[in-house]
Amino acid sequence: MSSNSQKEIYTKVLDGRKMPVRGLWVRNGQYYARLRVEDAEGRKKTIRKRLEGAQTIPQAQKALAALQGQRDNHSLPVLQRTPKLADYVLTYFAHFAKLTDAKRPATITKERGALGLWVAHMGETRLNRITKAQINAFRANRQAAGISGRTVNLDVIALRNVLNMAVDDGWLKFLPTENMRPLKWTAKKRGLVTAAEIERLCAAAKENSKNGQQLADYLWLMAYTGARRNEALRLRWADVDFERGQLTIGADGLAKNHESRVVDFNAMLEAHLRAIHSRRAPDSQFLFPSPQRGDKDASAKTFMESLRIARNASGITSFGFHDCRHYFISYCAMSGIDFMTIARWVGHRDGGVLIGKVYGHLNNEHTKRQAQRIEFK
Repeated sequence: MSSNSQKEIYTKVLDGRKMPVRGLWVRNGQYYARLRVEDAEGRKKTIRKRLEGAQTIPQAQKALAALQGQRDNHSLPVLQRTPKLADYVLTYFAHFAKLTDAKRPATITKERGALGLWVAHMGETRLNRITKAQINAFRANRQAAGISGRTVNLDVIALRNVLNMAVDDGWLKFLPTENMRPLKWTAKKRGLVTAAEIERLCAAAKENSKNGQQLADYLWLMAYTGARRNEALRLRWADVDFERGQLTIGADGLAKNHESRVVDFNAMLEAHLRAIHSRRAPDSQFLFPSPQRGDKDASAKTFMESLRIARNASGITSFGFHDCRHYFISYCAMSGIDFMTIARWVGHRDGGVLIGKVYGHLNNEHTKRQAQRIEFK
């Protein structure tokens, strides 16, 4: 995002008389102070500083007055040297630790991994000294190591998030990532797993893992709904409506995009849910309760170890949880379900555009095969 577009979304704060409060601005629901300062080298500049913790206009005015006092006695942090990337990354995560709904835990975990790589690459560089050449060198090193362009692009997005916050905090005037084009990449074509392969995995899991039955139930649930792996893990029995024939995914608000969605029962899904219900743990509200939950009810965190055991025992070593989602979408497309309906079931907000691009050929191939069955007599 350019510095110009950053400025356009700041608006003046008005007091009770609808008069502008001098030096006080708001952006995306957060208050900012606008101060004229003199840096350590005697250069005067205007900065904006986020007012942490200010949720009302009086609180923002109080925080602004405190900053003005710090400026006057030269103790304002922004007048000090620009922080190093390594130090500011810690500030970035500390900021989001105070917020309850800004980023999902999974997003924070991914950002920690990506930003750890940036810190290793140029953590001692001060924010205002980061150059496009350094960023391009990072991208080149990652690609040379065999990392896909898509993953490297996500790494750059993580860095840009930190630098955007640095702009908000007054450490930077512009982003060194500005006008940087994403790397081109080609998605690997995912093979379509078959029902027989899923069944082989489930049989191997039941024979070789103490959590084998749970893993089998979990895999088929995803295969019949297109649920993402973490969404499925968190499902509660309250999300299952046998009377209406619907399963609500993301009712806890933790799904991707923070939106819930409803999957209408197909025959296999309803039969599977009733089978799981017959094995329901009486002391848990979850479809997949944690085997180590003890006295505290909790959902399973992952079935990764059980899947590894099943893969090794079955010989289907390339299978991943996402293959179940791919299986569901593929067979929906081949069954002639319209892309908008599929998108609604799996949580795509584009009305089926992505499904049309990725899975449209399956629908076309299926209809061509059906056309060959027509007989004219």
